[in-house]
Amino acid sequence: MVHFVGAGSGAADLITLRGKNLLEKADVVIYAGSLVNPQLLDYVRKDCKIYNSAKMTLEEVLKVMLQAEAEGKMTVRLHTGDPCLYGAIREQMDVLDEKGIGYDYCPGVSSFCGAASALNLEYTLPEVSQSVIITRMAGRTPVPEKESIEAFAAHHATMVIFLSTGMLGELSRRLMEGGYEPDTPAAIVYKATWEDEKSFLCTVETLARTAEENKITKTALIIIGDVVVHHSYGRSKLYDPAFTTEFRESTVEE
Repeated sequence: MVHFVGAGSGAADLITLRGKNLLEKADVVIYAGSLVNPQLLDYVRKDCKIYNSAKMTLEEVLKVMLQAEAEGKMTVRLHTGDPCLYGAIREQMDVLDEKGIGYDYCPGVSSFCGAASALNLEYTLPEVSQSVIITRMAGRTPVPEKESIEAFAAHHATMVIFLSTGMLGELSRRLMEGGYEPDTPAAIVYKATWEDEKSFLCTVETLARTAEENKITKTALIIIGDVVVHHSYGRSKLYDPAFTTEFRESTVEE
C-alpha cells in the first residue's frame, strides 16, 4: 500500500494525526526534501528506509514504490502542505493504477492556510471578499492561457499566489494590468509556520522591492487583496443576534 501524506505547511506538529500515524508505521518514506520539514522524519521507525525525492526523478520515485510493494512493505509518499496543490501526485497515482497497486491520500494543512495564520487574517471577509483564487505564475511549468494573472485579477477577489517569488516585478505589472490598483494591499509570507517564518505587508506595486529589501527569493506565498489589512467588513450573519438559524432563535424583537 502507498499512502500519499500531506506534511503540513512547515511546523512538524502541524501534520495531521492520521499522517503522523502513517509515518510511524511506514517501512519506506519518500519525502520532498526541498520543502518538507526534516523534523517529521523523527516520527519514523529506526529501520524505515528514507528517500529524498528532491534528488530523484519520477521514474526513480516509482521504482522505490514498486520495489516496496513487491516486498510487501508500506510506503508513505510525504508531500509538502496538502498534496492536492502543486503536489504532482496524479502522475504517480496513474502509474499505480496501471500496476494495480492500492493507494490512498491523507490531506495536510496547506501553506496557504499557514500563511493566513502568520498574518492572523481571514481570507473571506463578508462584504470584502468571499472567494479565494489560488494560482501561480507561469515558469518552466506553463499555466493555461485562460488562467492568466490578468484574467484572475479582474475579479478583485483574494488571491494567493504560489511558486512565483522570483518573478514579483512581472507579477506586479500583470496584477495591475488586470485591474488591481497599485496601492492594493499585499503580503509576502516566507516559510509559513516554520521557525524562521517571516511576513511583510506591502502593496501590489511594492512587491518586488519589499522582497528585495528583505532578501526573500524563494519559499514564499504572495497574498493580494483588501483582506490583508483587515479592511472594514460586514458582520457574520451566523452569529448576529437578529439572525435565526437551525440551532438558535433570534433574540432581537422585530
